[in-house]
Amino acid sequence: MAALVLGAICQAGDKTPWLAAILADRFRAPGLVIAATAAGLAANYALGVLGALLIAPLLTPNARLLLLALALVLAGASTTLRATSPDRLEGWRLGSWGTSVLGLAIMIFGDRMQFIVAALAAGSTLPWLAAIGATIGALAVAAPAALIGERQWLALPQRAIRWTTAALLVIAGVVFGLSAVRLI
Repeated sequence: MAALVLGAICQAGDKTPWLAAILADRFRAPGLVIAATAAGLAANYALGVLGALLIAPLLTPNARLLLLALALVLAGASTTLRATSPDRLEGWRLGSWGTSVLGLAIMIFGDRMQFIVAALAAGSTLPWLAAIGATIGALAVAAPAALIGERQWLALPQRAIRWTTAALLVIAGVVFGLSAVRLI
């Protein structure tokens, strides 16, 4: 559940839904772009879980909680940065599916949510649920963006969304961090 909620929160202030909206407009196939987004998100979040499986045995429970706190605070801080338009992938000649899957997967690789998924998975007895929850949560934002298109996506109060997202992530990170060092 935490991954699902954080996936939605992180994507609200991210470029992934924006690119999904751009590609859905370009290819006039929002369903295909939503499926491609799901594939890109799932693959990248699965990589985050694999990373967690490698580092989790090396960490104490408090260190795992501190890792999550750090991931949340850094995600919140990066969310405040001004969002620039994602590359529209206009020169890509891979067809609608190839351009959508590969373009979105490349953009998602190494994003803030991938690190949050790794931190959640490192502290979980069922680490794969972090990838599944994050994928569903992120799709809860990217799918509507693909359906409404770029113009309507950008008509939303993007700055307020980014700052609210940042505040939620930083507050959660600080609470987890204080808990990890046993101050609360």
